[in-house]
Amino acid sequence: MGNQHSDDTLYQEMCRVVGKVVLEMRDLGQEPKHIVIAGVLRTSLANQKIKRSELTREAMERVILALAGQ
Repeated sequence: MGNQHSDDTLYQEMCRVVGKVVLEMRDLGQEPKHIVIAGVLRTSLANQKIKRSELTREAMERVILALAGQ
């Protein structure tokens, strides 16, 4: 990462993505553990039918890496 504005924008998108997953899991009565959140994002990212912005795709990939400990 280099550009501070891009870094901030990516970070905000990462937080939005994680927040959305956590809230959806709560609504389903599931405990939002980090490895489960990573799995949900991995599965969602694999769905090629959903069009995502480059920013969202990158944010999802980075969150997966951070939560899965890779």
